[in-house]
Amino acid sequence: MNLSRSVTVLGSTGSIGVSTLSLLAHAREGGEAEVEIVALTAGRNVERLAEQALAWRPQTAVIEDESLLPELRERLRGTGIQTAAGSAAVAEAADMNASWVMSSIVGAAGLAPTLTAARRGALVALANKESLVCAGPALLETARKAGGTVVPVDSEHSAIFQSLQENWRSAVARLILTASGGPFRTWDLQSMSSASPEQAVAHPNWSMGAKISVDSASMMNKALEMIEAAYLFSMPPEQIDVLVHPQSIVHSLVEYADGSTMAQLGPPDMRSPIAYALAWPGRITWPAPRLDLAAIGALTFEHPDLQRFPAIRLAREALKLGGGAPAAMNAANEVAVAAFLGRRIGFLDIAATVERVLEALDAAGDLKPSGGDVIESAFAIDALSRRTATGLLDRSQRLN
Repeated sequence: MNLSRSVTVLGSTGSIGVSTLSLLAHAREGGEAEVEIVALTAGRNVERLAEQALAWRPQTAVIEDESLLPELRERLRGTGIQTAAGSAAVAEAADMNASWVMSSIVGAAGLAPTLTAARRGALVALANKESLVCAGPALLETARKAGGTVVPVDSEHSAIFQSLQENWRSAVARLILTASGGPFRTWDLQSMSSASPEQAVAHPNWSMGAKISVDSASMMNKALEMIEAAYLFSMPPEQIDVLVHPQSIVHSLVEYADGSTMAQLGPPDMRSPIAYALAWPGRITWPAPRLDLAAIGALTFEHPDLQRFPAIRLAREALKLGGGAPAAMNAANEVAVAAFLGRRIGFLDIAATVERVLEALDAAGDLKPSGGDVIESAFAIDALSRRTATGLLDRSQRLN
């Protein structure tokens, strides 16, 4: 296909951003795409941001850490590339006239620029989990009203997006997210209770950062993906299931009322969903690893053990509570994972902390929808949940 894209990459120096620019370069060099980079943004990696800016010559390059702006300006001196710094400048970059925006900033910092891009009707390739977990309905409604589109980049949601026929949406019986099961798939509860951070981050299939690797080990990543799927595809929690699939070849499935099940398969490579989002509604050629099912030999599936992995249950409870519960769950998990990585709590304490935070905030009535500004509301429940989780952990440590 002949693809023409004006592109902004929010979070260009992270793994998703780097892969996005690599795919764009391949499409451009292969004559499949005409690409104009409008803006590149990064958090702190000023050296890589400058290298990317010199290679792509965007209109503007933005570093979120304001203390690094002088270095960025020095590295781009004489190029004519505009430079800026700070969270407001990142949001301004998202508001520039790019038709396609990769939202790959990690954490709550990605919410405001993602909403900004959606508000002006851009096609948003969404790799920022917090945007959906904390403000999914508002984000999707904002994009719809502006005539834009949100295309998920997460591999499981991309698989559903590809398998879900729009004219069959009313006939969907279940969305089935697959999970590798992580490093503790076959461990018993006693062994999991004494698991170390090093064991938790040793993912069997994917190369990821420490925090998301721990989320995979606890299946909290799948729990948050259930919440995202409920929002993305307007599906009630009882119609969203999880299957453990250790080979990570089937990325998700859509079951229809007539018993037919559609699945998307491929090697575990994040470039595949990025390439799909980049070319949507078409497809582009890239040096994708080919799926050799004969070499793989067998694909296996099993139900998750909800006693060992209670995060799945917590996701359903958060969706039923509604309001700020999903955002609270995400924030409490981040605090608990940081405490685990810092060896302050045990592995099983992560999900237990999240559950205690949800119970405390629900009892206080703090999870009810607050109305008003979406971003302010999301940040407020995020901050409250972090304070609550931190307080619970501090009190627990004092008692011990």
